[in-house]
Amino acid sequence: YLAFGQFLFFSQLERLKERCAEVGVELLGDLPIYVHYDSADVWAHPGFFRLDADLLPVEVAGVPPDYFSKTGQLWGNPLYDWEALERDRFSWWIERLRRALSMYHRVRIDHFRGLVACWSVPFGEQTAEKGTWRPVPFTPFFEAVRSSFPDLPFLAEDLGIITPDVREAIASSSLPGMAVLLFAFEGDTADNPHAPHNHKRNLAVYSGTHDNDTALGWFRSSPDEARLLQEYVGHPVDEGDAADRIVRLTLSSVAARAIIPLQDYLGLGSEARMNTPSTATGNWTWRAPKGRLSDGLAERLKRLASLYGRT
Repeated sequence: YLAFGQFLFFSQLERLKERCAEVGVELLGDLPIYVHYDSADVWAHPGFFRLDADLLPVEVAGVPPDYFSKTGQLWGNPLYDWEALERDRFSWWIERLRRALSMYHRVRIDHFRGLVACWSVPFGEQTAEKGTWRPVPFTPFFEAVRSSFPDLPFLAEDLGIITPDVREAIASSSLPGMAVLLFAFEGDTADNPHAPHNHKRNLAVYSGTHDNDTALGWFRSSPDEARLLQEYVGHPVDEGDAADRIVRLTLSSVAARAIIPLQDYLGLGSEARMNTPSTATGNWTWRAPKGRLSDGLAERLKRLASLYGRT
């Protein structure tokens, strides 16, 4: 039954991708940097992961304390054995990217900084606080990626702790990075890379990602940032137009791509949040209400795209 369900899903996804291409729409997929310990990948290729003689993880993935969590995020995925992958010319990773591109036209590589250095936490720790950064052979890895995919249909998710070596790697890759409007109003905006006046063409700008609250939820729960937003745009903003202001700032960016969650177009609050990092329940359950996907909404999106040159 499960195999048949997967067959139906991927058959429908293939037809959707073809139909999107026919009307000039690209599907952007998301590729998690790590795989689960219980995955078929670890079961079939244990030599490509940091496992001990009993096939238990030696170290697991996560990120250090940051904006989302004071104790870091302990993801628990087994880390890659990059030496083994390099000896195999990164063939497993190349096939993984090729499989993703069979489903989507472009792919966002999640936690791109983990391809430069990864946060390694000893297996058994209860938080990610005691981890260390371990280097990853980014240059030979990306040379293999570029050789296999010369047009580089990828987007680099470069959020989190971005050190100079990560910036250098992204610059050398020529991949578009990311900016998130909801991060633009944390403290001084002058040099904040997420603030619209600091955006560059080779970016994808988001109003917020799946890990953020909705624009309206953020406005309600972050009064200091909300005040800075009003100062930035030069006029009052209230709950009635906060989401629209964020949407318009996103679309007006010089960035080549603008990505806005449906929740922000609909002006929904925290009840429509997609994901809360470091929590295991209640995520990815939101569904778009049928009554809100109207012709009027379609006309509004069409007008906004035309107004800001995103057609």
